[in-house]
Amino acid sequence: MEDTDDLEIFLVATPGLETPLCAEAIQLGFTEAQAVAGGVLCRGDWSEVWRANLVLRGANKVLVRLGGFPAVHLAQLDKRARKFPWFNVLRPDVPVKVEAISRKSRIYHAGAARQRVERAITESLGAPISTNAKLRVLLRIEKDICTFSVDSSGEPLHKRGHKVAVAKAPMRETMAAMFLRECSFDRSEPVLDPMCGSGTFVIEAAEIALGLLPGRTRHFAFEELATFDRARWQKMRSTTQEYKSGLTFFGSDRNAGAVESAKANAERAGVNEVTQFLQKSLSDIKAPPGPCGLIIVNPPYGGRIGDDKRLRSLYGSLGKVLIARFSGWRVGLVTSNSSLARATRLPLLPPGPVVDHGGTKIRLYRTDPLR
Repeated sequence: MEDTDDLEIFLVATPGLETPLCAEAIQLGFTEAQAVAGGVLCRGDWSEVWRANLVLRGANKVLVRLGGFPAVHLAQLDKRARKFPWFNVLRPDVPVKVEAISRKSRIYHAGAARQRVERAITESLGAPISTNAKLRVLLRIEKDICTFSVDSSGEPLHKRGHKVAVAKAPMRETMAAMFLRECSFDRSEPVLDPMCGSGTFVIEAAEIALGLLPGRTRHFAFEELATFDRARWQKMRSTTQEYKSGLTFFGSDRNAGAVESAKANAERAGVNEVTQFLQKSLSDIKAPPGPCGLIIVNPPYGGRIGDDKRLRSLYGSLGKVLIARFSGWRVGLVTSNSSLARATRLPLLPPGPVVDHGGTKIRLYRTDPLR
């Protein structure tokens, strides 16, 4: 078992967004944060695990390494798993789900390995095993080394706990937050999304501007662990700094249902006073009064909705409107199709890395302030 004051914490990233997640972790003071394939490694005690779930906008999960040992056959795994100090982390009254993977190891049958660990937990600790359990123990066997981790998050972290209404082909909150970061959004400027759907970009920007923490309203799996201290957690959650914003964050969509969804989500998130959602077609959008800021948009793309000819026309119209009416504003455009991005005729900078959006490969295209 790892020293509980010096745990290895793995922040799971959306593939392609490891770098901005690492930048966020460093900015928020997580120790030894470094980007690796699939996420970010850092270190800390259990309170840092709680804080990661509470404050990080870009992490999909927070996994905690519990420790491990070498094993070359199932009998050895069984014996050592029974001696593992599960009671330091797990509770005997909380159901557990065990998941296992094996790579380049003599124990090659992940299902058999999982069964041994399930039995070890049940017989040594007494905790029930359930495929429906919200608390997951993860076994990774690689080159004959068995490593145990626990998923401290439970539900994926893009589920902030206050978004109910979802529009067609939604952008996940964790991805939206990292795209905002990649566009250098820093809470000091307005944001406008002219195809807002259920309002994800606008609501994320408003929450950032107000200092509202992404995990403030939801439950986490770590609350079911033996290491959890409810009094310390309540204090952590209640001593956050919130800000006042003199800005408004704007969303519009031609679909009335999407606009109503966005309004409902903004109210549940507590940002309705600084957000404005209107039903508008693309041709009707104009720069709002006040300072210039960031336009960020996730239009339909070929792999998602619509046909190529119609989409090319849509992107062309978007580019014309932005160039004509949004001088001084920067643009962030998320799409899977580089030719559609070019169809806007916007002065695009080199695109960001490929990002896996539910199996679709997308990229962020940005501009400097338009002239």
